[in-house]
Amino acid sequence: MTFRLRAARSEDLEPLYEMAKLTGGGFTNLPPDRTALGAKLDRAASAFERDEGTIGDDQFVLVLENTETGAVRGTCQLFSQVGQQWPFYSYRLNTLTQHSQELDRTVRAEMLSLTTDLEGSSEVGGLFLHPNERAGGLGLLLARSRYLFIAMHRERFADRVLAELRGIIDDRGGSPFWDGVAGRFFGMTFQEADYFNAINGNQFIADLMPKHPVYVAMLSDSARDVIGLPHPTGRAAMRMLENENFRYEGYVDIFDGGPSMIARTDSVKSVAGSHKAEVSSVELEEGEKSLVAAGNLTTFRCCYGLRKLNDDGTVELDSAAADTLDVKPGDVVWSVAR
Repeated sequence: MTFRLRAARSEDLEPLYEMAKLTGGGFTNLPPDRTALGAKLDRAASAFERDEGTIGDDQFVLVLENTETGAVRGTCQLFSQVGQQWPFYSYRLNTLTQHSQELDRTVRAEMLSLTTDLEGSSEVGGLFLHPNERAGGLGLLLARSRYLFIAMHRERFADRVLAELRGIIDDRGGSPFWDGVAGRFFGMTFQEADYFNAINGNQFIADLMPKHPVYVAMLSDSARDVIGLPHPTGRAAMRMLENENFRYEGYVDIFDGGPSMIARTDSVKSVAGSHKAEVSSVELEEGEKSLVAAGNLTTFRCCYGLRKLNDDGTVELDSAAADTLDVKPGDVVWSVAR
């Protein structure tokens, strides 16, 4: 089977909806709601069609397509700047140190502070791969194709990029972090708040959330123990992000306490290591395993392939990758080592 990433289209609504029903909650960027998903696709269409090569308030949706059957089996998203329509909130985990001379004692208290520090960053998110396709490196293809997209359209993205990982969700579909922190103020279950956020945004957090720091020691053990931990299904994603030079710097999601990973955009390995070149041949039989991408915005597509970088600045590709991307000698592609 051959798979490629491409720009999402309006007719992808139903397969996206079917995948959204499989996420299990806590997946804000892929809500199981046709209206919300349709709005995302409409917004993505506007982003793909925008002519100006400047940073805007764009959302790009990509889908993983089986080129043999046409079936959509995965998706991922990119946001050019978060916090443009409404504030982008995170909790920042920090430490307050206090000392008493009379007691000769130093006390260090961890606190969660509501912040908009990450506002204006680009974001990669919304990555979901159908459970039946979680083999053969397709998750890696989904994840890293986003960085090639950024490299190819660098002027449309900020100098800092973040990725939010889903936090711990219990067997009931609830969040120990939500129950121990925000849930006490909102009178809503995690599922209700998560769904409302996915459909309407998180401005209600600004309206109702106390602005004072929360002392971690005052939380229940179940809430305290999950701060900054990814959902078990997200551990591999966290390792992939770390391999791309993303780091956890104490920022966590306000809903489920999952970690927010941050990197300088130009330091992301797949951005810094990307290579733009003209195709000289599509008959390569042995070469370096790579991700290869072609096109621009609406015509973007990306797949696995073999490449050989030549001294004259051109690149050779294998015929399978060239067919999947529909490129020929003389076309320009971007690539990065797998």
